[in-house]
Amino acid sequence: MRTTPLLALAVGLLGGSLAACSDDSGTGGSGSAAAAGGPIAVKASDTACEVARNTTAAGTSVFSVTNGGNKVTEFYVYAAGDRVMGEVENIAPGLSRELHVELPAGSYETACKPGMIGKGIRAAFTVSGSAAPLTADAKLADATASYSRYVKSQTAALLPKTEEFVAAVKAGDVAKAKALFPVARTYWERIEPVAEIFGDLDPKIDGREEVIEEGMPFTGFHRIEKDLWAAKPDISKDGPIADQLLADVKEIVAKANAEKLSPLQLANGAKELLDEVATGKITGEEDRYSHTDLWDFNANLEGSKAAIASLRPVLEERDPALVKTLDTEFANVDAALSVHRAGDGWKLHTQLSKADLKTLSDAINALAEPVSQVAAVVSKK
Repeated sequence: MRTTPLLALAVGLLGGSLAACSDDSGTGGSGSAAAAGGPIAVKASDTACEVARNTTAAGTSVFSVTNGGNKVTEFYVYAAGDRVMGEVENIAPGLSRELHVELPAGSYETACKPGMIGKGIRAAFTVSGSAAPLTADAKLADATASYSRYVKSQTAALLPKTEEFVAAVKAGDVAKAKALFPVARTYWERIEPVAEIFGDLDPKIDGREEVIEEGMPFTGFHRIEKDLWAAKPDISKDGPIADQLLADVKEIVAKANAEKLSPLQLANGAKELLDEVATGKITGEEDRYSHTDLWDFNANLEGSKAAIASLRPVLEERDPALVKTLDTEFANVDAALSVHRAGDGWKLHTQLSKADLKTLSDAINALAEPVSQVAAVVSKK
């Protein structure tokens, strides 16, 4: 769940990353997007979200989002029930980003979120007609099947580890709950883009304290984290919160395992996981009480790598040079992160110097740019 990043630090560390992703055009006008009239321009500001047209043909659409405001913004396409069909985050003032999203016929909503909070500035959006799905391509069908197996492997561990964590919290065992907190979250962070599809379940499970500003109660992992790492830890009243966390995790596991993903959701998800590192792990905002951000950092990286690995046969066929770049940059991030290993886990965020964070930031910058090109390659016809 990404809300209200610590912008001063994030921009200082990650300005290069944002700039690198400011133009994802690549092959953005190809495929069904071109048939539908080319990319759909979106002019975002702090008070408006002007989508150039409110209808398009079924198939792959490309939204070209330009932020003319003073706040970092996000852009979403929602189906009924706030189900996320596609999203692009961390669009800094003055920059542009593209969202490639596969949309069947139906009624949707577009939304810009100035400051990356709240329900956003919304408008109706209609998709009509029909188009062959991207999974009509056998290799793309194999890619989604492969990634679905990965999701199921992670949820198979997420559920029992969350059960262990909840049991420790309800038993009042602070030491055990602290030890289990980053372990259980590892499996969550690997598949978070899938979890984010399902509306309010993601902020209920993983919302930071800022969810209160959005009119939601502060629950889930981070609510318990706050109590575990308080000056005088007290989880005696966290039993109901822990029970709700487990119920929400069970629900999202069932939905994630049943979800039929689009190849573009894999490509966009790989980028979203790097955005997750950029807005939370590097800054220390995500796990602000426990400082276990590097567990999440590594899990996000592994999840991004898994999504790209599923798409690899298609990428090798369509853009082998991009594959080589991706391999190099993933290896570079792995190397930069590995020096912060501590036993079976990771150093605390507070143990890293500004120079350490800068090194990690530079590695993420270099990786984010080629990952941002994957969706355009996947959507080629």
